Amino acid sequence: MKRQKSTSLFQPELVKEALKQSFIKLNPVKMFRNPVMFTVEVGTAIMLLVCGWVALGETSQGSLGYNITVFGVLFLTLLFANFAEALAEARGKAQAESLRRTREETPAKVLTSVGVEVRNSAELRQGDVFICEAGDVIPTDGEIIEGLATIDESAITGESAPVIREAGGDKSSVTGGTKVLSDRIKVMVTTQPGESFLDKMIALVEGASRQKTPNEIALTILLAGFTLVFVIVCVTLHPFATYAGATISIAAFISLFVCLIPTTIGGLLSAIGGPRPAGQRDHQVGPGGRDGGRHRYAAAGQNRHHHHWQPQSHPFLPGAGRGQSGV
Repeated sequence: MKRQKSTSLFQPELVKEALKQSFIKLNPVKMFRNPVMFTVEVGTAIMLLVCGWVALGETSQGSLGYNITVFGVLFLTLLFANFAEALAEARGKAQAESLRRTREETPAKVLTSVGVEVRNSAELRQGDVFICEAGDVIPTDGEIIEGLATIDESAITGESAPVIREAGGDKSSVTGGTKVLSDRIKVMVTTQPGESFLDKMIALVEGASRQKTPNEIALTILLAGFTLVFVIVCVTLHPFATYAGATISIAAFISLFVCLIPTTIGGLLSAIGGPRPAGQRDHQVGPGGRDGGRHRYAAAGQNRHHHHWQPQSHPFLPGAGRGQSGV
């Protein structure tokens, strides 16, 4: 199987779908999930009303061109934030489709009572036994029951160095989608269809089962707090301006508010925290609570190695002139 090429960021079909979703995501119900951009949308709606008010003859709010310009900038800001999020989602779905094709197109050499039978990897069931030789792609998750092999797990885990997997011990687990580089192994399937690591990765990439990370939640709370503070700041400007005899237009208030709040971070937060490419996953625990010798780390341009340290105790030896009880 040929290695799947990474999806281009600005493919025409992805951009077209992202542009469509940019307008669909203007729904206040969806925008409410992002407090920062929701307040920007409220300000944009207010500016639309102000533009209509000025068009009807109101002169205290500045010229119509000025208000339309402010409205246009705010509207484009909303579209940009929605476009970034929609593009990340579209790219994640494209990668999930690539992974799904990888799973469906991988053949499995299943051992039967009459010999070796080639099946589609989607037809494998828990308990089936298949063999893999040098150059074969492992069709699904399993446990090596015979043999030893060097396996390239870079397509799944991001680790560039091949790993050795062998029958018995805690390094006998193999993952679907990895490639056997040498030798021959016999593997027993340990997962049901739809429950393999590759299936879970597809679900994560598509975002169907993705939950916000603690860092995302903390950052969202922080941004919401900043937004609330600047709402109070901008609201209190009006009585001070009235006391000083100054006139501040609604467009000026909203422009100041949008400049003060963390609009850029708020707009890109969902895109940054959206579905991640394959090979950029956190550590996954293997079947039965064991690590199974499989370490999956985020591949951020470097390999990360995990070491286990187990303390060992040694008996105390008595010194000269001291008994065992004295020690």
